[in-house]
Amino acid sequence: MRRAVLVPVALVGALAVAPAAAQAQVDHPATRAAVARYVTVHGPGAAVYAGNSNSSWFVTAGYANPVTRTAIGRDGHIRAASQTKAFTAVTVLKLVQTGQVSLDTPIARYLPGVVTGNGYDENAITVRQLLRHQSGTGTTYVPNPAGAYTLAQLVRYGLDHTPPQFTPGTGYYYSNIGYNILGLLIEEVTGKPYRQAITEATIQPLGLTRTSFPAQGDATLPAPYVPGYLGYRFGPVYFFADTTSTPNPAIFATAGSLTTSLPDLATFQRALNSGQLLPPALLAEMRSTVPIQPAYGDFAYGLGLLRIPLSCGGVAWGHHGDANGHTSVTMVTDDGRFAAVMANSTLNQVTDPDRFTVLDTALCEA
Repeated sequence: MRRAVLVPVALVGALAVAPAAAQAQVDHPATRAAVARYVTVHGPGAAVYAGNSNSSWFVTAGYANPVTRTAIGRDGHIRAASQTKAFTAVTVLKLVQTGQVSLDTPIARYLPGVVTGNGYDENAITVRQLLRHQSGTGTTYVPNPAGAYTLAQLVRYGLDHTPPQFTPGTGYYYSNIGYNILGLLIEEVTGKPYRQAITEATIQPLGLTRTSFPAQGDATLPAPYVPGYLGYRFGPVYFFADTTSTPNPAIFATAGSLTTSLPDLATFQRALNSGQLLPPALLAEMRSTVPIQPAYGDFAYGLGLLRIPLSCGGVAWGHHGDANGHTSVTMVTDDGRFAAVMANSTLNQVTDPDRFTVLDTALCEA
């Protein structure tokens, strides 16, 4: 059941500094101000874990729980949401590395009879196109968000209820269906459930102790966790509903069901960027991008990686995620800077400032 709370804007915008992070807050005034402004507009809380090759720091504003005024902890579990896609993509690229999968081979070779019906041509869609959201598949959510679905059921429902958005390879459309097809590819090639295969390929080698796939039907977050909220603003008051366990994250599967923490997300992207997970040639493949819709400006998307320009020059690489109550983004630069940003609300009718503004500030100050 969703729990609703009413919170005055002034309370949401109050700055909460965890003792261990107090010095970092003082040392990074631009990031502190950006996070505080974000919370004043969005509420109820936000946090940044950032740094460079020499040090790391943690900034937080607002609250994990606006009723108890509990601050967001650095290691609190959150929904990774679509940041899961980067883990899925790396697992596929590892299969390319071993010669078990080819990027430019039609998906029909690995999953015959799966990507068919409703106008889909399994022989026209390649693995690369699925990774880069150029397959023409869309995003459709199952009708019962609390239900337990297999990966095959999620894919079949999505294909049956969302026709092709364009001819494969001719456009860009962000697709959860496409990344769940990649989950089926991983299962077929490895002979293992996707949870096990992706964990063995990415999570275990890096020792990400706070990152895992929830068990089928488990909608809880492990303790300690940061509650998630869906909210609206009415004049001077925010209305928030606790959506921490709604919907069941398993319905997003290999497109967005991971549970994680800010330090784990930063560790993953830093390891990927430094060549710990893939050889240079395959990292270069991940960085082969296409433009995203005009609304995102100069953003571009590769094989499970997002590229954004920075206001201080250069670019950053990583991924973003949106769950029903958590929003986040993790990015790294080639000179060793990193930032993982999260907020524990999905607030309707508000867009500015967004998480990328906070991220840009943190990376430019790192």
